[in-house]
Amino acid sequence: MTFQPVVPFGGFAGWQFLQRTQEFQRAAFDASPVRQRDVDYFQETIGTITSAEELVSDRRLLTVALGAFGLDEDINNRFFIQRVLEDGTQSTEALANRLTDTRYRSIAEAFGFGNGVIPNTLRTGFGERIAGAFLERQFEIGVGNTDQNLRLSLTLERELPEIAARNLQNDTKWLTIMGNPPLRRVFEVSLGLPDAFGTLDIDRQLEEFKDRAARAFGTSELSLIAAPETLSDVTRTFLARAQIADGLNASLGPANAALTLLSQAAL
Repeated sequence: MTFQPVVPFGGFAGWQFLQRTQEFQRAAFDASPVRQRDVDYFQETIGTITSAEELVSDRRLLTVALGAFGLDEDINNRFFIQRVLEDGTQSTEALANRLTDTRYRSIAEAFGFGNGVIPNTLRTGFGERIAGAFLERQFEIGVGNTDQNLRLSLTLERELPEIAARNLQNDTKWLTIMGNPPLRRVFEVSLGLPDAFGTLDIDRQLEEFKDRAARAFGTSELSLIAAPETLSDVTRTFLARAQIADGLNASLGPANAALTLLSQAAL
């Protein structure tokens, strides 16, 4: 029987429970025979793969590769993924660089098929690193089967410090978050931004994200927001607002809930 993560309640209390039990639960989750077979196969085989075409032609390999970057739903978009990987990331015209979702750039950069050098699949430790990322994200999916808000909180905790640590301008880091659907959702909710916010001009969105972050967390610098204490504040705020929104959706219906959220966003 496959172990599924246990989350007995939602909100910040559920988050605290998950933090206390995560190490034990991850060990039990990772030990699933099905997952272990997939991970073992990936690590044993990926070193023989030298092209994007070879990767997408092997569904078991592709499952782990996509899962490591949160792109599980693209498992049947084989030719699209092949194009993303073959184009690489060096050219401004590369497909991954033209897509809003920055996860495609991450996977293309990680595998390195289209960057004119030896692909990273041949480098020592590559299979282990991708397999580890796959298991981590699969655990998050398992948590999300019970509570999507806790899944997003796990994603925030894993990805925000990594983005914040990059040698990039602060605006570029914000644009990376804005192009990452799970992280964008966390910040939209925690900053009280309505769904229609995404229709605004990208520069206006960027300024609004930074302005609201400065008001809510005392800074718009992501290197500071990713610090443990502030990151905890972001998580707590997100879970509180998300729990309120979920309650409104359940008790008031979509129309009234939307009006209430818009009112909160204006505060």
